[in-house]
Amino acid sequence: MTQDDLLARAQAWLAEDPDQETRDELAALLDRNATDELAARFSGTLQFGTAGLRGEIGAGPMRMNRSVVIRAAAGLAAYLKAKGETGGLVVIGYDARYKSVDFARDTAAVMTAAGLRAALLPRPLPTPVLAYAIRHLGAVAGVEVTASHNPPRDNGYKVYLGDGSQIVPPADAEIAAEIDAIRSLNDVPRASEGWEVLGDEVLESYLERTDAVLTPGSPRTARTVYTAMHGVGKEVLTAAFGRAGFPPPALVAEQAEPDPAFPTVAFPNPEEPGAMDLAFEAARAVDPDIVIANDPDADRCAVAVPDAGVEGGWRMLRGDEVGALLAAHLVHKGATGVFAESIVSSSLLGRIAEAAGVGYEETLTGFKWIARVDGLRYGYEEALGYCVDPEGVRDKDGITAALLVTELASVLKEQGRTLTDLLDDLAVAHGLHATDQLSVRVEDLGVIANAMAALREKPPVRLAGLTVVSAEDLTKGTESLPPTDGLRYHLEGAYKARVIVRPSGTEPKLKCYLEVVVPVGDGSELATARATGAEVLAAIKRDLSEAAGL
Repeated sequence: MTQDDLLARAQAWLAEDPDQETRDELAALLDRNATDELAARFSGTLQFGTAGLRGEIGAGPMRMNRSVVIRAAAGLAAYLKAKGETGGLVVIGYDARYKSVDFARDTAAVMTAAGLRAALLPRPLPTPVLAYAIRHLGAVAGVEVTASHNPPRDNGYKVYLGDGSQIVPPADAEIAAEIDAIRSLNDVPRASEGWEVLGDEVLESYLERTDAVLTPGSPRTARTVYTAMHGVGKEVLTAAFGRAGFPPPALVAEQAEPDPAFPTVAFPNPEEPGAMDLAFEAARAVDPDIVIANDPDADRCAVAVPDAGVEGGWRMLRGDEVGALLAAHLVHKGATGVFAESIVSSSLLGRIAEAAGVGYEETLTGFKWIARVDGLRYGYEEALGYCVDPEGVRDKDGITAALLVTELASVLKEQGRTLTDLLDDLAVAHGLHATDQLSVRVEDLGVIANAMAALREKPPVRLAGLTVVSAEDLTKGTESLPPTDGLRYHLEGAYKARVIVRPSGTEPKLKCYLEVVVPVGDGSELATARATGAEVLAAIKRDLSEAAGL
C-alpha cells in the first residue's frame, strides 16, 4: 500500500466512524502523519474466525471499535437471514470492559434494523449466562462482547448459533464473507430503538439451573476465598453459592468489582504469574479450604489448594488437575454419557472414563468443538474451562464449575480428606500424568510462523531422551479430527510422553502442551514420581525450544 493509499483509506474510515473517541484518535494520527501507526491499523482487517473477533481497542480495521463491530453485526444478520432466520431472536450479552456496552447496543441496533429481534442482557453478566439464555429463550443466535482474560485494552466479539454453542466452520467463513461484502458503513442500517432489554428473569432461571449440578443433600461445608479478577463474576457466583447453602465466599475486596483497567494485575488471567497473589494473601488471613477464581467474564474457573511445600502456602492447581478431579467426582455421583476434552488436555481423562465405563472423546481445541460432542455429559480443557451441565450451558461455565468443585471439597472434608488426597488416589490408580506448557508471547507473529515452519521442516527425533515415535501434522487432519494448525508428537522410552504445538487462537502466543506419564506403584512413590515428571517436562521444554528456534 502506498502512502497515498494509506492516507486515503484512513480518511475514508474517519468519515464513516460513528464514535467520537476513535474519530479523535484517528484524526490525531493523521495530523501527526503517523505513517507507521496508521499502517499497523490499516494494513488489513481483524479476521473473523471461530473465536469471532478479538483485538486491541482503537481506530481502524485492525482494531476493535464500533465501526468493526457494526460490520460484524451486519455480516451475522445477513448470514442468519440467508439461513431463513428472518424475524428470529438474537440475544446479546456483554462484560464490563471498555466499549462493551457500546458494542452490544450497536449489535442490537443492526439486528433490529435487519428485521431480526434483538434482546440485550440487563447489565454486564458472565458469558455462561448468555450461552444459557440462547437455548432458554429459543434464540437463533447469540453474541457475547468480551475479551475474556486478555489485557485491559482488548475487547472481542464471540458468536453463538441457536444450539447455544460457539460457531465452527463453515459458519465462520460464511459470516466473514458477509462482513467482507459490506463496502461502506453507510450501507448498514441501524435502528434507534425497537430492541428489548431483558429483566432479571433469565439470570434467575440460570441461577435456578445451577443447583442441578449438585447432589441433593450433599455436604456444603467447604469454605472458600473468591476473586472475580475485576470481572463480572461476583454477583452471580455469590448468589449461586447462597442458593446452594455453601458458606459465603470470603471476597478478595481489591478485585471484587468490575473494573476495565484491571488495576491489580498485569494480565487478568488466573494462570498468569502474580494474578492470584491477592487471593493467596486473603487465604492466609482466613484459612479457607480452597481458593476459587473466575476470569473476567467468569467462564473459566481456577482452583488453589493449601500446600505447605510451596512459598506462601498455596498452590494453583493446573487445569488438567481440576479437570480430573471434576471427572472423578462426576463418576462417583453416577454420571453417564460422554466425557470429552480437547487434544491439548491431559490423557488422564481418558483413563478415568475407561475405568468408569463411560464414553470418551477427543476434540480440537476450544469449547466450540467440545460442546458439539454427541451425548456430552462433561467436557473440559486445560485452560481452566469446564462444562459440567451441558444441557444448561453448552460452553465452559466458571460458575457451575466452582459449585461442583466446592461440593467435592465439602465431600472430602467430611471424610477428613482434601482435593490433594484425591489427586494422589488418581495418580496411584492411573499413573502420574504430569503436564506443563511452554507458552511464548510475541510482538511479531512471524516468530510463530517461523517456529512452526522449523518444526515441520525438521521434526525432532528425540526430546528429553525419549524417542519421537510419531509426528503428526494436524493441518492434514486425522481419522477423528478435522484439520487444524498444529503438530502432535508421541514419545516413548523410559516414560510415555506427548507434545502438541499450536498457535493460540485468541492471543499472540505460540503454545506447546507437554505431558509425561510416570507409573506409580503406591502412595510411597508419589514424591519421586512427581520429581521425575517435573524433570522430564523441563527437559522436553528445553529441547523443544531449541528445535523450534525459540
